[in-house]
Amino acid sequence: MADSAALLPKKNYATQPCPMTDFVSLISGKWAIPILYRLIVLNTAVRFSELQRAVSPITQKELTRQLRLFEQRGLVSRQVYPEVPPRVEYCITPLGLTLRGALDPLAEWMHNHGDKLKR
Repeated sequence: MADSAALLPKKNYATQPCPMTDFVSLISGKWAIPILYRLIVLNTAVRFSELQRAVSPITQKELTRQLRLFEQRGLVSRQVYPEVPPRVEYCITPLGLTLRGALDPLAEWMHNHGDKLKR
């Protein structure tokens, strides 16, 4: 198995900002990862109410806030249909799908070791 440091481009990391700071900022918040991961796994348009049920017990306000942030960052797209009542659907974008490689191992780790965590 190759050393992970050998795979990184040669840079002076002591003077470079840590990329994990930006990543943590991107996924910060209790609900960020569950929302993104649900949209990634489904990989289809999802109505707001369906998404809220899937990541329950999230509040409507918090789900709206997170989805707007993800939309601003280009991770989620929002489609509003001119119906009464209005129908709004959310879908992961191609950029958002690229997070799957980072999130799948976390989900797998939780499946394998979650029962061993002290609560």
